[in-house]
Amino acid sequence: MKPYIFLICLLSQALFSQDILPLRERATLINAIQKDRIQNLLPRLMEEQNLDLWVLITREYNEDPVVKTLLPPTWLNARRRTILVFSKTKEGIDAVAITRYNFGNNIRSIWDKEKQPNQWQALSDYIQSQKPERIGINTSEDYGIADGLVKTDYDGMMQVLPKDYHQKVVSAETLAVRWIETRTPLEMTLFSQLVEITHNIISEAFSTQVITPGSTTTEDVVWWLREKVLTLGLDTWFHPTVDLQRSGKSDLYAFDGKSKYDVIFSGDLLHCDFGISYLTLNTDCQELAYVLKPGETKAPRFLEEALAQGNAVQDHLTQNYKKGTTGNTILKQAIADSKASGLRPQIYTHPLGLYGHSAGTTIGMWDAQNGVPGSGDHPLQEETVYAIELNAKVFIPEWEKDVRVMLEEAGYFGADGFRYVNGRQKKLLLVGAKQQHLE
Repeated sequence: MKPYIFLICLLSQALFSQDILPLRERATLINAIQKDRIQNLLPRLMEEQNLDLWVLITREYNEDPVVKTLLPPTWLNARRRTILVFSKTKEGIDAVAITRYNFGNNIRSIWDKEKQPNQWQALSDYIQSQKPERIGINTSEDYGIADGLVKTDYDGMMQVLPKDYHQKVVSAETLAVRWIETRTPLEMTLFSQLVEITHNIISEAFSTQVITPGSTTTEDVVWWLREKVLTLGLDTWFHPTVDLQRSGKSDLYAFDGKSKYDVIFSGDLLHCDFGISYLTLNTDCQELAYVLKPGETKAPRFLEEALAQGNAVQDHLTQNYKKGTTGNTILKQAIADSKASGLRPQIYTHPLGLYGHSAGTTIGMWDAQNGVPGSGDHPLQEETVYAIELNAKVFIPEWEKDVRVMLEEAGYFGADGFRYVNGRQKKLLLVGAKQQHLE
């Protein structure tokens, strides 16, 4: 970590002002992140899972999702057939590639095609030289992200391995999940800044710089978000959503199929779902805004009280974060606690990090409020980030209808418990006023 302290200080300053790093500097930092993870995180995870070798096999344009988390910043895809092998040694991890070239700066090639023309045999020779007892491969029933080994490549490896090695080959599902879900200190330094950028973009979107009540549509704001991200030199990992709720509207989400382009008016309650991708990480955020009516300086009290109910559901959820507890258990208890407090919750929280919908324990889905078999049975681990995604249904007498307070914020769970990565929304954004909404 020490060699990167100065760079991180510069990075933090740059990100604070949304001065996004040039591509060349991003590449330097991504290399540092990957080297740190391979050298300092992977040995611990392989020891934890009692694996001696981890074999990743992929091909160009058909990347194993785990291999994509290791792609050098100057590679947009794998090349030809790419075989990576991580070997646990007394000194740490020996990271090698059975490829024609080094896999970036962090994984060296050990295949001499002139000496051994058969790539599969070169893999078998290396595996045997390490004398492993347990060889992990990326196969998984519950996680697509951990199921990246295709049958063709599985067959290719097994056909060249001696028969007595076949029984040593096991699923590396949990290792793949742990690799993807675990955040390092270096990554968390970056993550806070990424979430801050996300919040800042949403604040600008929900302002009169973008919205003219009576003229601007929700779709206009969606495309402004896309253009803003593009202007900053970032990426979105999903197409944003902007919708609204108001008095007299029959639906909860403004997705009633009657109008895709809802015009925004004063008095509307706006909602967005938005996330960015940058420096190998992803954000995912949902926030709410109120469009001030002429003469108003704050949102109606009944809407602020509704937001407080959403915050209360968040609290009931995160207070149940305990290491080793499964997502299904957390979900059941959080819903029970919320209902006992008179709330009407719906919880669909997911891991967040190297992917937006990432690997780790799943805490509900919108259509699975009794738990998610498989991924919901994975135990909660420390050093992980989750998109605390949920809603509270609240009846608004003034509108004579239910509204849904839909919230989503990045939260970190570590040795000291749970915390939000960069605050959470506790006051409505106000279209037409200065906005200070995060605790």
